[in-house]
Order: sequence, then structure tokens, then C-alpha cells
Amino acid sequence: MKEIKNIIIINDFDYVQGGASKIAIQTANLLVTSDMNLKVYFFSAVHNDISALDDRIIKICTNQNEALKEKNKIKGFFNGIYNYKAKKELKKLLEKLDKEETIIHVHGWTKALSSSIFDIAFKMNFKVILTMHDYFIACPNGGYFNYKKNYSCNLKPLSIKCIKCNCDSRNYFFKIYRIIRQFVQNNIVKLNKKLEDVISISSFSENILKRTLNPKIKIHRIYNPIDINENIQKINKNTQKTNIGKNKYFLYVGRIAKEKGVDVFCAAVSHIKKEGVVVGDGPELEKLKEKYPKISFVGWKSTDEVKEYMKNSIALVFPSRCYETMGLSAIEANMIGIPVIVSSNTSATEFADQNIFENGNVNSLESILLKSNLKKKKMSKSLTDSFNSRKYIDTLIKEYKKILDS
Repeated sequence: MKEIKNIIIINDFDYVQGGASKIAIQTANLLVTSDMNLKVYFFSAVHNDISALDDRIIKICTNQNEALKEKNKIKGFFNGIYNYKAKKELKKLLEKLDKEETIIHVHGWTKALSSSIFDIAFKMNFKVILTMHDYFIACPNGGYFNYKKNYSCNLKPLSIKCIKCNCDSRNYFFKIYRIIRQFVQNNIVKLNKKLEDVISISSFSENILKRTLNPKIKIHRIYNPIDINENIQKINKNTQKTNIGKNKYFLYVGRIAKEKGVDVFCAAVSHIKKEGVVVGDGPELEKLKEKYPKISFVGWKSTDEVKEYMKNSIALVFPSRCYETMGLSAIEANMIGIPVIVSSNTSATEFADQNIFENGNVNSLESILLKSNLKKKKMSKSLTDSFNSRKYIDTLIKEYKKILDS
């Protein structure tokens, strides 16, 4: 059996920019603090001085901008499609390491690093595993979602109908950019053909991705961990103290964007004249604040502050219109003892029992909000343990060993 000595975590950003970045950083921190005596590297493109990475992690950053935010638009365009600098810097790192002792674990690559990082890893015969936080391995816009018409898309990726469809949130030029990027990923890097191992974070997203994933790819189911600073036993103890009968508002936590269904939440809560709180920020914030002045928009909050909002809510509403791969806020609310109401279109349906409303349907959501006996799903100990950070890292290392020996 081969011995793992090096883990390279790859992510576009070296700071918490979104869900994938948060999990990438958590994973690196958990690995470097494990008792496995591992050398952990964090390879990224976009740097921010506000980093949550442990000091013991070896950090390599190409110090580039996010492709679509690059001032030089031509440079950003080509970096987004195939980032030669990222490829060159990763090659330098891999030349120093033994491929028999190293695992490359990719979280996010589409916003800055590009599929070039897979290309060099494959050419140098390193073992690679990808956590599927989104659908970019298959879908050009990463969400199987038509942002122009605000509904989920069932078109075959890169089919004629897909190529002609103006589904990007900006304009058709960006759709063309994404199509070119996907073409390079599929036909030059051959990601879907050469990648052997992926991590699925929910059965819902796994079933969607199986439509286009290479059948030979080995799928490892590993749920994302709850925040690494959180003690699961403490959460469960707090569950006993939560008394939702005294709570007065419904809660939304997340990005304020069209595909997230925040407008459905606001419309339903306002129509039945209930209190609503929205935690988060995003492109639809000002529009929704103006339209729904009685909803409290409180901006982004820390993890501890979000937990307090959850404990004081009647229920957490997870109204996303798109195929969410995971609903971490839904799981956290459930563990605290708060009912969770979710859209039928998301992976969070796995944790909501009867509190599921029809995707995008305000009336359907209203009927659940008006229930006096909202159900709290009782999660089994085995499922609860699946989100434990210790269980997460133990399972991850076990799968790393299998991959290295394969």
C-alpha cells in the first residue's frame, strides 16, 4: 500500500469567496491538523490578505485576477479558457513531488485557474479527485439554469440547442465564452474522459450529473463538513433549547440573486403578512429592498450570528430555483432544531421531510408558511455524523488512499 505524504488542494481563491472556497479551506486546515503528518499545499490564483488558511499550509498563488474581472479583457478571456501561468506554476510544484505519494484535490477552477490545471496533472500522471460543488464538469454555465428565463435547463450541454440558447446571466457574448471554455475542457483537456474520481456531496446533484458524467468515473459520496470551528455535540445539545413557538420571523440565508429564489421568499412572506429576515448580499438586494420594505435585509453575517438568526426563526426557507448541489444552511438549521422549508428543485429536499414547496411557486410556499405545525426532520445519528468534520476528514483520507493505490 502506498503512503500519502502530500495533498494539494486546488481552488481559484485562497480566501472564502463562496461555498466551494469555504470547503476547500476547511479541508486544507483539517488535513494539516490531522495526525497523518501530511504536507498540505494550497494552490490558487486569486489572493486576498484576509485568509483563513492555517500557517502550516504551504501556499502557492499565481496572483492573478478572476478571469471575468481582469481589466485587460483579452487577457481575462484567454486566462479563463486556458490559464498558461497556472499550468506552468502547478508544473513547477509537481516536479518537486513524487506522484506515488501525492493526491491533487480540486474544488474550484472555472473562475481563474481554468482546466489547464487538470491538463498538466493528467500529463504528469498525478492522481486527481474533484469535489463537484457545481455542474461545470458538464454544463457551460455551471448550473443547468437559464438565467434569462429564470428556470432550470434540461438541454444537453453543448448540443445545438444549448449553443443557441442565451442562458447566461449577462449576455450572449458570455455564453459564447463559456461554450469555448467548455469545448477546450472537453476536447483538448478531455476532463470528463481522463478524470477517474469525483466526490459527490448529495444524491440529488449526483443523479443530475450522471446524465453526462463518463460512466467509468468513480463517484465517492462525502458530505461537506459543518464549519470546522463548530462542535456537533454542542449543536445537538442546543437543539433541545430551541423553542420555535416563541419565534416570530421566517429566515432566508444566502446570496441574493435571481436563481436563489429570494424574490419567492419575499413575496410569500409579505403576502401572508408575516415577518421575514434576509441574511446575505447580492445583485438583487437593492431591487428587493425597494419592493419589499417590510422585509429586514441585514447583510452578510458571521457564522455565529447566522446561528443566532436561525435559533430565533420560525423556520429557514431554502427557495432556490436552480439545482443546488448542497444546502448546508438547511442542514445547520435542522441540527439547531429549526424546521426547514425547501424548494422541490434542490438537494435540500433530502433534509426537509414534508416541508417541500413547488419550485418557484409563491402560493405553494405560502401554504407551508401558514402551517401551525411545521415539521422538524429528525436526522439519524449516522446522517448527523456524516457532517462531522472529523468524520469528513477520516473518510476523505480513506478515499485518498484507495485512489493512490488504484
